[in-house]
Amino acid sequence: MINPDQIKSWIQEGLSCEHVAVQGDGHHFEAVIVSPAFRGQSRVQQHQRVYAALGGRMGAEIHALSMQTYTPEDWAARGHH
Repeated sequence: MINPDQIKSWIQEGLSCEHVAVQGDGHHFEAVIVSPAFRGQSRVQQHQRVYAALGGRMGAEIHALSMQTYTPEDWAARGHH
């Protein structure tokens, strides 16, 4: 069964991230991802970048992933460092 740490490492391998947090129960996962690669991209484009980083694992090993994506600037504006 997939665990949150595996998803976190897969995202970090495929995408330059400043922060990644993943929670889940083995079937449904929630991720918070902060990446400079998201600058100038729509939310849909940001999510597509994450899906690309996960490759064929979406739908195969990962059945449900909800995510919140932020640029470093948006993340800092929310009070995170």
